[in-house]
Amino acid sequence: MLRVRCLRGGSRGAEAVHYIGSRFGRVVTGWVQRIFQSTQAAAASNSPCPAAAAAAEASKVPDPSPENCPVCSHNEWDPLEEVIVGRAENARVPPFTVEVKANTYDKYWEFYQKYGGQSFPEDYIKKATAEIEEMCTILKMEGVTVKRPEVLNWSTRYKTPDFESTGMYAAMPRDILLVIGNEIIEAPMAWRARFFEYRAYRQVIKEYFHQGAKWTTAPKPTMSDELYDQDYPIRTVEDRHKLAAQGKFVTTEFEPCFDAADFIRAGRDIFVQRSQVTNFMGIEWMKRHLAPDYRVHTISFKDPNPMHIDATFNIIGPGVVLSNPDRPCNEIDLFKKAGWTIIHPPLPLIPDNHPLWMSSKWLSMNVLMLDEKRVMVDANETPIQKLFESLGISTIKVNIRHANSLGGGFHCWTCDIRRRGTLKSYFD
Repeated sequence: MLRVRCLRGGSRGAEAVHYIGSRFGRVVTGWVQRIFQSTQAAAASNSPCPAAAAAAEASKVPDPSPENCPVCSHNEWDPLEEVIVGRAENARVPPFTVEVKANTYDKYWEFYQKYGGQSFPEDYIKKATAEIEEMCTILKMEGVTVKRPEVLNWSTRYKTPDFESTGMYAAMPRDILLVIGNEIIEAPMAWRARFFEYRAYRQVIKEYFHQGAKWTTAPKPTMSDELYDQDYPIRTVEDRHKLAAQGKFVTTEFEPCFDAADFIRAGRDIFVQRSQVTNFMGIEWMKRHLAPDYRVHTISFKDPNPMHIDATFNIIGPGVVLSNPDRPCNEIDLFKKAGWTIIHPPLPLIPDNHPLWMSSKWLSMNVLMLDEKRVMVDANETPIQKLFESLGISTIKVNIRHANSLGGGFHCWTCDIRRRGTLKSYFD
């Protein structure tokens, strides 16, 4: 109808002719511009200019397919091919804030009050550094590629709009990095002293990203006062048992937070505990982020100081878990009904006078599986060595006693980047 009226003439017809002419002109102009831009782009792509070539190369999207990606890990026991190992260099004692107090034993509170913000004892750092270097050498001898975070100065005092602190270290990559398939997830940890810890890992993560890995950073918490119960009543172990049983922790639900070490993987099923550093908002963020491919299960333990799951519940094979006898799992029937084997590790041998400023003696069960038949275990812990050997698992013995003092065992000091295996379900 519009075309008929245009051909009849008149003022409306003239307006219509003008309208169609202007629209036609724009179409032609746009077409010419696109042809010209395409010609320019083609010429630029053939240009020998180094800057143009570099820009074009940087714009390429990496192929995230698993066969081309160096990052691929689905569980804690498939054959280990590549790992990040932490560093003890420049480790600092975290300031004695409320969240640090809630996660440490009262016998060390005076140590934190006196040395918070200062270096850990130099002899321990020196010995821990040497132990971890030896551990890296042994991993390489076992055929594992080893990557390390950068050495940074953790003594610098920093300030955000909500708090100020000094740093801590880059010793425990398991605390901050969680690998799910070909994705690396940076955890939004809850200690203020660890706010900038991600910086030590950025270079190696960027390398993985350029090679096709997915890279996700969970929402960074503000760590304002509202994230912590400033009046959290912790005086004795009995207090902690009571509070944990009531579901009360030093971290609130003000914003999501979690440490990656509160999660442990078994293919499509991932287990996590609500702890002093991992809140329900953080767990819910992970559930939504990983759905529908993965099922995230919240489990709990009779633990007066829940923080990091791998010295409490360490999965060592398909359907096999080390379960701390001092911290029984409240949901153990879930595993028994699925036909899992529950193994209680023997009591650790670490002496009472050896300082464990951020850990318990149960680091003896904080082992690293190189595959289903090889495990890296503390050279001093003969009882658990015998346990593994009775299971047909060869033990690779390494002494990291001084590295233990800084807060972790083999599982804590490492983040497995690539394990040779496929994604499976162990609960169907």
